[in-house]
Amino acid sequence: MKILLFGRNGQVGWELQRSLAPLGEVIALDRTGEGGLSGDLADAAGVARTVAQVRPDVVVNAAAYTAVDKAESDKALAHAVNAVAPGVLAEAANSVGAALVHYSTDYVFDGSGTRPWTEGDATGPLGMYGRTKLEGEQRIAAALPRHLVLRTSWVYAARGGNFAKTMLRLAGERTQLQVVEDQVGAPTGADLLADVTAQALRPFLAGSAPAGVYHVTAGGETSWHGYARYVVGLAQAAGAPLKAGPDQVLPIPTSAFPTPARRPHNSRLDSTRFRAAFGLALPHWQQGVARMLQEIL
Repeated sequence: MKILLFGRNGQVGWELQRSLAPLGEVIALDRTGEGGLSGDLADAAGVARTVAQVRPDVVVNAAAYTAVDKAESDKALAHAVNAVAPGVLAEAANSVGAALVHYSTDYVFDGSGTRPWTEGDATGPLGMYGRTKLEGEQRIAAALPRHLVLRTSWVYAARGGNFAKTMLRLAGERTQLQVVEDQVGAPTGADLLADVTAQALRPFLAGSAPAGVYHVTAGGETSWHGYARYVVGLAQAAGAPLKAGPDQVLPIPTSAFPTPARRPHNSRLDSTRFRAAFGLALPHWQQGVARMLQEIL
């Protein structure tokens, strides 16, 4: 099997290079490309030529424009990367008989209510990031029957920056932290996403699991405040030199921390369909976060 991976240096893309390797040859690209191949999703013609040249069995797109606030002003680039490029990749994949795996987000929903979102729920993105990601999904569905769109939320990895690292840095500098408590979701490890992608590809390509959109997050739920308290508490118990402990992580509402882009309050995603279709377990979010902290502490 030949797999063409876009976004190799992102959190999920980095882990995918590892998880996909046992399945076959992985050709992994970042924005700079190599060997005449383009990995820059802003270059639609270039990535289409790349798919035609490589002729993979599977295209995996782990690249995206993820600067949620900046997308409000950088609309053209966000649209090119998140909406236009996925459709182009789907068309190119269809032309060479390849399947496509693509990652999307809870931001396609409006964040209302408290029930976990299912794949069949009505979408209603609040900002440019969510709108472009939703359009990308729609363009894929229109161009290529053999696709998996995996919606996820609150992605983190030991490599690169993440929320947990920010909280640990601030807890080492300050005696008190304030963290939003009215946004709820499930912190989901890039390693978990990569591993379940590799596990899901075989039954999908064999035709025993249906194409379409699936929700994939770690189990359980928490708020950003609860996430921060958990991270700081584990770090304190491990002997990290912190000025603030979990009791000094104070809850605040979203309204106290205004941002250019509106955030969904309800980022819960129901992963029942994915677990049933592929026979996979999705561990509780605390398990992955604790493992990540062991790596970075």
